[in-house]
Amino acid sequence: MQLNVLSPAQGSQKPRKRLGRGVGSGRGKTSGRGTKGQNSRSGGGVRPGFEGGQMPIHRRLPKRGFTNIFKKNVVVINIRDLMRFEKDSVVDEAELLRTGLVKGKRDGIKLLGQGEIKYPLTIKVHGASKNAKEKIEAAGGRVEVL
Repeated sequence: MQLNVLSPAQGSQKPRKRLGRGVGSGRGKTSGRGTKGQNSRSGGGVRPGFEGGQMPIHRRLPKRGFTNIFKKNVVVINIRDLMRFEKDSVVDEAELLRTGLVKGKRDGIKLLGQGEIKYPLTIKVHGASKNAKEKIEAAGGRVEVL
């Protein structure tokens, strides 16, 4: 297979409607919009969610709960994710970003204890579970909580 011979699947692409090309085209004059009214005008139509003046559903339904503006976005990594690092290496936030284990905006990184590790690592994170600390220290490494 070569990129220059690829083509779309049969029937997957329809020709576009050519509007306003004469009465004989079937889409001339009013171009399929009908006559008069809000939808026939240029820029016409109503906004999404408009129900002709009836109270819209998003206003009729009750609202529940709230958004906690003080919520912390803590990224979680597990011990099994650390197997990609070499023996005796220092694993910090910059290293986790470089390898793609941590992405985007966050308020901290926490290490959890799922998985096993056989060699020592030095890990610098904002939090670690008791189980994770025990496993890292049993392998000869250490966890530094920032």
